[in-house]
Amino acid sequence: MFKRNGQQTQPATVQAVERITSVLGAGVIWQGDITGSGGVRIEGTFEGQIALKGMLVVGETGKVTCENVRANHVIVAGAVKGNITAQKVEIRTTGRIWGDIVTVAFATEEGSFLRGQIRMEDTVDLGLESVPEAPATEAPPAEPPKA
Repeated sequence: MFKRNGQQTQPATVQAVERITSVLGAGVIWQGDITGSGGVRIEGTFEGQIALKGMLVVGETGKVTCENVRANHVIVAGAVKGNITAQKVEIRTTGRIWGDIVTVAFATEEGSFLRGQIRMEDTVDLGLESVPEAPATEAPPAEPPKA
């Protein structure tokens, strides 16, 4: 009755957009743009534009100043000054946001801070069609032997 069929299911592979692939460490100050696909964790200070096909995590020591953060999933445990447009937004206990949020799913923990408005939508267009995909990793070409 509870017999398994002969097929084994393979575990789902984690896509680059669902995990952290890059970190901006504490003590680092960066000005510029972050675009592409994959997950980014910011523990330092960032000022500029963010457009990610993936996850953005602003750690407890992270400070982000951005006119509009666009990413699939945004987790804020540090400070964000700017608007956020994402499929899912989470504000952790230590998280602070000064700006408006447009999202499909929203979660917050007790003690978090938001000065702005939340607009919940059925779907959110992140406008990330022009963001380049992460290139497939290839092994570097072999160097010729030295004579």
